[in-house]
Amino acid sequence: MENFITAAVFSYPHEITILKHLLQQQGISFYFENETMAGVVPFYTHALGGIKLKVHTNDLDTVLQILQELTANNHLKIV
Repeated sequence: MENFITAAVFSYPHEITILKHLLQQQGISFYFENETMAGVVPFYTHALGGIKLKVHTNDLDTVLQILQELTANNHLKIV
């Protein structure tokens, strides 16, 4: 997809579950590169460079703010 950049990289599929929901609520266009492979063969995640959150450049600031809020709130922390 054109104009999509990596906003964050995750190691495990469970780390992106809450994030997906929050991004969908905000109406942000996104996709997770390597998500399917990590779900099928989890040991390949590191070899592929992790699960990469790709977002449109126009939405990057909003996504970074959402990620910051997730790490700041102890009850919603991405491990």
